[in-house]
Amino acid sequence: MPADLVVIGLNFAGLPLAQAATAAGLDVIGYDTDELVVAGLNSGRSPVDDLAAADIRRMLASGFRATGDPAALGRARTVVICEPTPLAEDRTPDLTAVRAAAHAIASQMRPRTTVILESTAYPGTTEEILRPILETSGLTCGRDFHLAASPTRVDPGNREFGIANTPKVVGGTTPACTDAAAAFYNRLTDRVVRARGCREAETVKLLESNYRHVNVALANEMAVFCHDFGIDLWDVIRCAETKPFGFQAFRPGPGVGGYSTPLDPNYLPHQGRTIGYPFRMAELAGEINDRMPRYVVHRASALLNEDGKAVRGARILLLGVTYKADVADTRRSPARAVAARLLELGAQLCFHDPYVQQWNVLDRPVPRACSLYEAAADADLTLLLQPHRTYDLQGLAVKAQRLLDTQGATPAGAADRL
Repeated sequence: MPADLVVIGLNFAGLPLAQAATAAGLDVIGYDTDELVVAGLNSGRSPVDDLAAADIRRMLASGFRATGDPAALGRARTVVICEPTPLAEDRTPDLTAVRAAAHAIASQMRPRTTVILESTAYPGTTEEILRPILETSGLTCGRDFHLAASPTRVDPGNREFGIANTPKVVGGTTPACTDAAAAFYNRLTDRVVRARGCREAETVKLLESNYRHVNVALANEMAVFCHDFGIDLWDVIRCAETKPFGFQAFRPGPGVGGYSTPLDPNYLPHQGRTIGYPFRMAELAGEINDRMPRYVVHRASALLNEDGKAVRGARILLLGVTYKADVADTRRSPARAVAARLLELGAQLCFHDPYVQQWNVLDRPVPRACSLYEAAADADLTLLLQPHRTYDLQGLAVKAQRLLDTQGATPAGAADRL
């Protein structure tokens, strides 16, 4: 029996898409090579924190099912690839899972199928990697099947914007491919934005992620500058964001992390070439943001010195070790770099995070605080790295001997701020 949609990659991006499509009345199959994920979903368990077990049960009741059988791909009218593309240390994406997905589709694909890439990738990935693999099926792109790119805009933890009210950018290898992909997304979202082609759609992600990265870097540089000159940066931001034009407020923090870290366009490894000139804004932003964990440690050390204490032997509590507030994801979290440096300096660490039960740094477990307020009162210094909504920051500021707020989330005057 044909399926309206098969989502490949049942993760933070794939599952919300499957949920939205199921809610829209589409017949949806989720495909994943991880047997534990498949079994868990079919029994009503969610592998991501943005979807509760109740959400999965509603999806199952509406006909959704998960499978690891590639034969399901041959029954799909539309296949969307949502596989992860984690960045290596040189900021090049690992396309292994995307390539594997393309090979699986090619082995089963039938005519008139629409294939869409949502995974974060470099410009050219859809046409130069996916297309040749898919055409090993014997079918021709643009004639026998449609191929398009539509970078994911899922924002884990965001309660205001989801798939339905976030515009979807779509670009196909041909105008007909764009039409086919747009027709699919028009069933799920309020607005579809047509890009000129695949490369333009893929480059949207490049621009969006680096836009945030560059502006966060500016805020981080301003944080260091303002601290050195005795200026209250957070008051500066409060005043600046009243300007109704020409300014968007970004706030400093201990660093950046998560699944959607910026791509460095200096390296196009799948094409075997470089752009031939420096992409300085992205490079500088990376350098600035990457050194923020060390700056946080420097500020922590200075505060301890004010109290006549050294970092070595100091009891330090880390609050919030995920990459952003109100999610359970610790991928590339700046908290890890902060903790590693503090451990190297001899600090005695413990952590608290309502979403994380176990956390390792430098291949050793960091003790988790059972009683948050007792731990804050006992610690020589408490470092707020992520202001989860569950934290009573006013109460923590009262309990803590010293509180360094790296996100400007505490009430003015309640704590030391970055």
